[in-house]
Amino acid sequence: MKRSVLCIFMIAFFVLFSSCGNSGRKHKKEKTVEKTSIVNKKKKMDIDLNLSSKTKVMSGTEIFKRYNSAVFMIFTSDGYHTFQGSGFFISSDGIAVSNYHVFKGTSIGLETIKLSSGEQLNVEDIIVKSEDNDFIIFKVATKEGKQFNYIPVASKSPSVGDKVYAIGSPRGLENTFSSGEVSQWRDENLMQISALIDHGSSGGALINEYGEVVGITSGTFYDGSQANLNYAWSIDVIKPYVTKNH
Repeated sequence: MKRSVLCIFMIAFFVLFSSCGNSGRKHKKEKTVEKTSIVNKKKKMDIDLNLSSKTKVMSGTEIFKRYNSAVFMIFTSDGYHTFQGSGFFISSDGIAVSNYHVFKGTSIGLETIKLSSGEQLNVEDIIVKSEDNDFIIFKVATKEGKQFNYIPVASKSPSVGDKVYAIGSPRGLENTFSSGEVSQWRDENLMQISALIDHGSSGGALINEYGEVVGITSGTFYDGSQANLNYAWSIDVIKPYVTKNH
């Protein structure tokens, strides 16, 4: 009897946890369509990136003012439904990061971003992706010479108790700002955070108090209680795919 109860509990836990990471997606039941997604491309290239190691602490107000325009909404479609997530720039020439699951199963030409200014741009190319570590690096289509505000990538991972700030668009509420701490590391690359996120926040930026991006906000675990169980992938997952300049 005890074993049966335990099995039921474990099944319920995994069902609840797996349902939190869909960035507002609804699983379609009516029919499926065969499509070719840009996220299936195998292209990989190095990105010229400066890793940051700042020492000056910034206030939450300063961080939001400085990096609000570096975070954007993402809209994708499978040809039947439109989905919404978040993303952010890591270089001035339009290289950006989000969660892989925000793009998974989407169709060519139906991926766009909306900047905080209201400007809408297309996703031009997928550079590299990982379903295991739930990240995707992509290039935004833009006019030659256009510069974007971006968030420098932290050279060090945060510790438990460190202050962090999240910027994303939960449930379509554009560029919502929240703050909290790193609650715990759940494995080498996945951290639990107390900063509030929700569906639609997936792919948003998790920023430390020095104004450096330390994580990619990913999901929330709902169990019917008021538990604040939010998760982000460490920005370290993208570092093997970038050229590190100091």
